[in-house]
Amino acid sequence: FEQSTIFADKMMFPEGILWFDGSIYCGAPPSIWKLTDTNNDGISDQRSEWYQGQTLTGCANDLHGPYLGLDGYIYWCKGAFAKQTHERPGRATITDSAAHIFRCRPDGKDFDSVMSGGMDNPVDVVFTPEGETIFTTTFYTNPEGGKRDALVHVVYGGVYPKVHGVLDGLKRTGELMPAMTHLGPAAPCGLTRYASRVFGAEYEGNLFSCQFNLHKVQRHILEPYGSTFHTRDIDFVTSDSPDFHPTDVLEDADGSLIIIDTGGWYKICCPTSQIAKPEVLGAIYRVRRKGAPRIADPRGLKLEWPRATAKELCSRLDDDRPAVRARAIQQLGKLGAAAVADLKTVLKKSPSVEARRNAIWALTRIDAAPSREAVRLGLQDKSQSVQQAAAHSAGLCRDAKALPQLLKLLKEANPHLQTSCATAIGQIGVKSAVPALLASAGARPDRFLEHAIIYSLISLNDGEQTMAGLRSKSASTQCAALLALDQMGDTRLNAETVLQFANLKESRATAFWILSQHKDWGGSVADWLRQQVLAHSSTALLDYKELLLTFGNQPAITQLLGELLQHDASAITLRASVLDLLPQIKPKAVPSAWLKGIEQSLKSENPALAQHAVLALRSLPAKKLKSDADDWKRVEDSLIALSAQEDLPTGTRLEALLAMPEKFTASAAAFTLVRSGLATNQPALVRLSAAEALGKLNLSQEQLGALTGIISTASPLELPLLLTAFDNVTDEQLAAQLVATLKASPSLSRLRADALKSHLTKLPAGAQKAAEGLLAQIGEAPEKQRQRLEQLQASLHDGERNRGQRIFSSAKAGCYNCHQIGYVGGKVGPDLSKIGAIRTEHDLLESIVYPSASFVRSYEPMIIAGKDGEQYAGVLRNESADTYLLISGPGAEKRFSRDEIAEIRPGDVSVMPEGLEQQLSPQELADLMVYLKSLK
Repeated sequence: FEQSTIFADKMMFPEGILWFDGSIYCGAPPSIWKLTDTNNDGISDQRSEWYQGQTLTGCANDLHGPYLGLDGYIYWCKGAFAKQTHERPGRATITDSAAHIFRCRPDGKDFDSVMSGGMDNPVDVVFTPEGETIFTTTFYTNPEGGKRDALVHVVYGGVYPKVHGVLDGLKRTGELMPAMTHLGPAAPCGLTRYASRVFGAEYEGNLFSCQFNLHKVQRHILEPYGSTFHTRDIDFVTSDSPDFHPTDVLEDADGSLIIIDTGGWYKICCPTSQIAKPEVLGAIYRVRRKGAPRIADPRGLKLEWPRATAKELCSRLDDDRPAVRARAIQQLGKLGAAAVADLKTVLKKSPSVEARRNAIWALTRIDAAPSREAVRLGLQDKSQSVQQAAAHSAGLCRDAKALPQLLKLLKEANPHLQTSCATAIGQIGVKSAVPALLASAGARPDRFLEHAIIYSLISLNDGEQTMAGLRSKSASTQCAALLALDQMGDTRLNAETVLQFANLKESRATAFWILSQHKDWGGSVADWLRQQVLAHSSTALLDYKELLLTFGNQPAITQLLGELLQHDASAITLRASVLDLLPQIKPKAVPSAWLKGIEQSLKSENPALAQHAVLALRSLPAKKLKSDADDWKRVEDSLIALSAQEDLPTGTRLEALLAMPEKFTASAAAFTLVRSGLATNQPALVRLSAAEALGKLNLSQEQLGALTGIISTASPLELPLLLTAFDNVTDEQLAAQLVATLKASPSLSRLRADALKSHLTKLPAGAQKAAEGLLAQIGEAPEKQRQRLEQLQASLHDGERNRGQRIFSSAKAGCYNCHQIGYVGGKVGPDLSKIGAIRTEHDLLESIVYPSASFVRSYEPMIIAGKDGEQYAGVLRNESADTYLLISGPGAEKRFSRDEIAEIRPGDVSVMPEGLEQQLSPQELADLMVYLKSLK
C-alpha cells in the first residue's frame, strides 16, 4: 500500500473487524470493541467495550469476528474451552465451556447461541441469501483417515463434534451433527461467500476458504443435499511456498477478491517447526478475473444516500452491486416504521426474488408490529427462498401471528424451508405446535430437519403433549418424542419406558443413546443387558458395547463380563472382545471372575487371545486393585510362563513381562529374554519394550553389571529407560562402571540434561563426583541442532516412494504402530494421511530427529500426577467430564477418573522417542522422507 494510518492502537491481538453503521467493531480477545472516528481524521477517538468475553486462554482461539448477518444481528465465534456464563432474560442461562457461535443485536439485546460444539477453533462465519450460517473450524474431529478440520453448515441449537467433555450438559437431539465438508489438516480460517456477478454466473454464491496449513484458497460450490449442503471443491489460489499462509479472503465492492497472507511469524498451535520466520513478510493480494468489465462506482458513492427516500432505497435492493444492496438494507432498517409501506409494496409487486428477499432482511431490522405483519407476506411468497428468509425473520422476532403459516409451510417438500420453519416454531414458543412437530417427525426427516423438529420440541417443553408421540405408529415420531422428553428432563420418562423401545429394531439406536446418558439407571439397564447378551452370545456383545462401557461398574455387568471370559473355550472372538472392553471399565476392585478368565486366556493355545489378555492386564491398574492374592498369583505365574514360551515372538513375550502387576526377582530366563530384546538387530519397538520391561525386574549385581555392556551400544530410543534399572544401585564399583560406560556412549549427546540428572543424583557419592562432567557433554544447542538437520537433509539422495512405504510399515521403523495413514495404523501420534501437504522436508526431518522440538496441536505430552503418588506421561484425551484417557504408546492406555487425579500439567518430552533416524540407514531415511512428502 502507498500509505497507512493507525486507526486505533493498544488493541489486544485484534483478530477481526467489522465496519458497521459508522463504526469499526473489532474482535480483540477477550472483548469486542466499538471504535468510532467522530471528526473524520482517520483515527478512532471513541472506544467502548461492546462485548465482554470473560475468558482469555492465550491460544488465539478465544474469539473470532465479529460478522454482520443479513438479519442485522452481529455474530462472533468463541473457541477456547473456558467456562463462560451469559444471562438471557426470560430464557435459560448459557453456562458451559464449549465452543459457540454467539449473536445479538447491535444494541446488545437478544443475546443467543446459534450452535455449540467440541471443535477447537470456529473462525469465520458467512450466510446464504436465505440466512443460513456456514463457518470454518479446526479440529472438528480428532485426526483420523485424513479428516480433521471442516466447513460446517449450522442448524440452530445444533451440537457439533469433536467428542469432548465440554459437551456434557448441552441440550442434544441425539448424535452430534455432521460436517458439510471435511478439509483435513488445513487450519481453515477466512471464509467469504461471493455475492457479485463479476467472476461469472458459475461463481455467484460460491464459498472461498483460506487454508493456512495447505497454503491455498479453495473454492466451494454449494449443492443442496436434503436440508443441508454438499460442496464441490476446487483449488483457487495455491502456492508451493511453505511460508504462504492465507488467513482471510474478502470480496471487495468491485467483485475482486482480497487475500491476506500473514507470512512466516506465526508458530503457536499450528507449528511447522519451532523456527519462526519473521523475515518472511505478509502481504495483501487482489485477484481479478481477466477480461471482466470494470464496475463503475462499485460502492454507489455517487448515489444520494442521506436524503434518499424509502422508495428510492427499495429500488436498490436488487442492484447488481452487492455493496449497494447491503447499504440499502441497512439504511431502510434505520428508517424504521417509515419504510414499512414501501417494503410491503416490494413484497407484493416486485418481480425480483432478490429484491423481495432483501426486503425481508430490511424489515427484520425494524422492531415494530407493522414490520412483523409485512414479513408474514413473505411466508406467502411464490419463491421458497423468500419464504425461508421470512421464516428466519419470524423466528428471530418471535412473531406468534406467523405460526399458522409456518405450520402450513412445515408440510412443504423443500427440506431447507421445512428446517427454517421448524426452527422458527420453537423460537416463537407456542405449545399448541407440538402435535404438528411430532407429525413432521414421522416423515423420516434427514438429520438436520430431524434436529430442528426435536430441538423445537425441547424448547416448547410440553411433556404431556410430547408423551403422545410415544404412542405413535411411526418409529421416527417415537424417537423424536423420546429424545425431546429426555432432554427436557421430563420425569415421566424412565429406564423401563426407554428399555421397551430398546427391544424394537427401529428405535434401538435412539434408546441406547438415551440410556447411555443416564448412569443413574444402571441397575435396570444392567439387568436388561445381562439378559440380552446371554441370550444372543457373541453376536450381541459388540452391539451393546457402548452400554456395557457406560454401566460397566454395575455389579451385574462386571459379573457378566467375567462369565463371558470363561465362556466356551472355542469362542475366541467373544472372549477377545470382552478382554478389549476391560481396560475401559474402572471397577472398584478387579472381580475374581475377571482374573480367572484372564488366566484362562493367557494359557490359551491361541496366541492372539493371549495377546488380548496381556494388553488388558497392562491397562488395568492392578497394583491398586489387587483383590485376591491367590487369583493374582496364578495370573502372575501364567504371565511368566507365557514369557518363557520360546516359540512366541520376542515382542509378545516381553509384553507378558510388562503386564506383571509389580516387580519380581529376575530369573535367568527373564533376564536373557530382556537382553535378547535389546539386541541391536531387534525392531525399535521390541527394544523399547525390553528396556521398559527392566522396570519390572529386581536385578542382581551380576545382572546389572552385564547390563552396563548393553548401555555402550544402546540407542537414544532405549537408553533413558535402561538407566532406570540403576536407580537403586549402592555399589560404588558398579556405579563407576555405569558412569564410565555412559561417557563412551555415542547416544549420550542425545539425552536430555534433566532426565540424566535425575538418574545420576541417585548414584553413590563417588559415582556422582565422577559423573560431574557428563552433563556438559549432553544436549545440543539450537544452532548445533540446525546444523545437524541441514547436514542430514543434504545427505538424503535418491529416495524412492514405494521403498519408503515399506520402511514406514516395517517392524524396523515401527511408524505404523503409532501413526495412521488413511484408515490403517495406530492412533498414538498425529494422523499422517496428508502430512506432505502441510509440512516441509525440514519440518518432517526435525520431527523424526528431535521429536520434542515441537508438538502437533492435540498431541502435546501431558503428565498426570495421581493421588496414589505415581506420575504418568502421555497424550491426553478428555473423554468426558469425569474421564481422561492417557496414551503413552501402542496398546499402552490408562483411564483416570477425575477423583483419582491430583494434578494435570504439560510435559516437555514427546511420546515419540528420540533416535529413530539412527535405526535406519541413510538410504532408508531418504526413502521414508520421500514417502512422507508424497502424502498429500
